[in-house]
Amino acid sequence: MRKPDTIEWLYLDFDGFFASVEQQARPFLRGRPVGIVPFSGTVHTCVIACSKEAKARGLKNVMNLREAKRLCPDLLLVPQSPDLYRRAHNALLAEIAHIIPIDAVKSIDELTCRLQKRDIADPRALAAKIKRNIHENIGPYITCSIGFAANRHLAKIACKMDKPDGVTVWPPEIMPTPLLPLALGDIPGIGKRMERRLWDAGIYDMPSLLACAPKQLRKIWGNVTGERLWYALHGYALKAQKSVHGMFGHGRVLPPDWRDIKSAHACSRLLLVKAARRMRREKYCANALYLWLSLRAHHGFEKGWTSQTRLANASDDHSCLQALEILWREAETEIERPSNIVRLGVTLGRLAPANCHQLDLLISEDPQRQKWQAATRAMDSLNKRYGKSLVTIGPWVPPPGGYAGGKISFTRIPRAEDFW
Repeated sequence: MRKPDTIEWLYLDFDGFFASVEQQARPFLRGRPVGIVPFSGTVHTCVIACSKEAKARGLKNVMNLREAKRLCPDLLLVPQSPDLYRRAHNALLAEIAHIIPIDAVKSIDELTCRLQKRDIADPRALAAKIKRNIHENIGPYITCSIGFAANRHLAKIACKMDKPDGVTVWPPEIMPTPLLPLALGDIPGIGKRMERRLWDAGIYDMPSLLACAPKQLRKIWGNVTGERLWYALHGYALKAQKSVHGMFGHGRVLPPDWRDIKSAHACSRLLLVKAARRMRREKYCANALYLWLSLRAHHGFEKGWTSQTRLANASDDHSCLQALEILWREAETEIERPSNIVRLGVTLGRLAPANCHQLDLLISEDPQRQKWQAATRAMDSLNKRYGKSLVTIGPWVPPPGGYAGGKISFTRIPRAEDFW
């Protein structure tokens, strides 16, 4: 495996992306602590994202609203604007691509670029040019932090070292010294569960992690991911693994007036249809449907309910909605009354390529199944032509607050179709 002798990658992370986009778009928010919430009108929610001014007061992303207001009483709460973030993301990519080709978009607020020879010679000049382009052509309130290193993993860690609006360069000759003071949890790929596994193996800090053998980390992880992490931390050039869809789904925090079974049921239908549309665009079908509910009972405690049912290589709306009705009948018999449904989610799983061989000939040749598949194709065509949900099966009742299926997300970039 090749070990580069110079920096080869740039990793860029926008600072407080959702809040900074709001500040750029709405002048009255500039310079003030801002928290993005799913919707207004309730204290039973969380701050999804916050501005750098709010982070300076101790706030962090995905924080309970009561705790956030305790730390920052003058916090300005702004309901999410996912389509605004999508459009800002696309505009920012266009500005960066004018300067350097983008190798991969890792999330709505992160991307990575392979460096060219002229960039390697003066990475700070490249970073300054990117920042200047954003400042002049998008606006000064959207800033980014940039890291440079021999591989993408190290560049990602580096870009977190000098936030906000920083630049960090880690050439191979200084490694691994900058890693040694970091906590295990600072390393991408080491979550709380994996940190506990490392502790169980007697690994408590970065020096002991770096001193491990590759096969030792493979054994702790239980797969090749641990071994790949070892090579990444030691500066080797790793080929990025191709991402594969494991599921398609949507979740939603329900507004207070929508926390009864009837309203939650209506919301789940809408979310499932949007997930099925995404699945069809990516040319997959599903063999399982999952429904999960987060319940708050009359005594105030929250508990979860989840169940699943089988699908047979389904992608049409009718088959998916029929399966959802099975799960709701099960839920209605098992949910403790009275209970508020605070959050819900639907997931299409056990995916298979849409063009794969259908083993169950009785299903594939079923005239009813073929009819609904044709109807779904016709609905998709009409909706695409007119740019909205013109035709649907059954009621289409979006919950208050909008953006169902196109909600704020760090890991998935919504498409225009997600807002229909």
